[in-house]
Amino acid sequence: MIAVLNRLVEYVEHHLTEDIDIGGLATGLGTTEYHVRRMFSSLAGMPLSEYIRRRRMTVAAAEVLAGDVLVDIAVRYGYGSTEAFQRAFRAVHGVGPGDLRRHGGPLRSQSQLRFRLTVEGNTPMDTRITAQPAFRMIGHATPVPLIHVGANPHIQAFIAGLPADEHARLKRLGNAAPTGLLQVSADVDPDYTEGSELTYLHGVAVDAHSSVPADLTVMEVPPGDWAVFRTSGPYPEALQSMWAATATDWFPSNPWRLRPGPALVAVLERAEDFATATCELWLPVERG
Repeated sequence: MIAVLNRLVEYVEHHLTEDIDIGGLATGLGTTEYHVRRMFSSLAGMPLSEYIRRRRMTVAAAEVLAGDVLVDIAVRYGYGSTEAFQRAFRAVHGVGPGDLRRHGGPLRSQSQLRFRLTVEGNTPMDTRITAQPAFRMIGHATPVPLIHVGANPHIQAFIAGLPADEHARLKRLGNAAPTGLLQVSADVDPDYTEGSELTYLHGVAVDAHSSVPADLTVMEVPPGDWAVFRTSGPYPEALQSMWAATATDWFPSNPWRLRPGPALVAVLERAEDFATATCELWLPVERG
């Protein structure tokens, strides 16, 4: 995967003024656009689309300073008007092209990325691959923003607003793996952009033929393989660290890639105040 990301970066660098087909490029590199975008975002700390925009504006800044006609620069980088180009330029550099020409800066350049895999080997990952038949996830769903670090207050407020006996009712309905109450993240932006909207479901798994109460949301999950990562420790910090390690350590070292689908967290054990917990992170995967 590291080699794929570096080839992707090289391709982007040589096609900054073109409409880049990430899906076709990923296919040519033997992977999928979904997996490339998720791995790039996790390892680079920014969405692939944002990296491309920053690189374009970094190179465009040199052309602005060289005195090129502004409308020509805008068209070269795919903008339909100088106004749209100026907005993108200011979003990256903090100043407009005119300010740059008058004062020579400041500039916020985005260097070309290079991905390297550092293998430390001192953090074993408790992982298993499991083939799951089709199943359903049922429960209560709501749109929430994606938050990378710390507890998500929108999810906390949503769960706190459920009736006290609803959790026990959901548990009674669950009859399939993964077992127990599940925290489900679905419809996640492939770039994994902080603040982007996802669908959160608080519920349980049931088999594909189970009847579902009318007041519950249903998510159909097709059959497929899942990578299951188990972690224990401070909550949610240990879980989030494990989630990050799947991108930095596990996927680059194993012949699996992410496939589209929801991510599931099953809380197996927890302290009464939820300060610590043992969890399983379920990610949909396929052989690379």
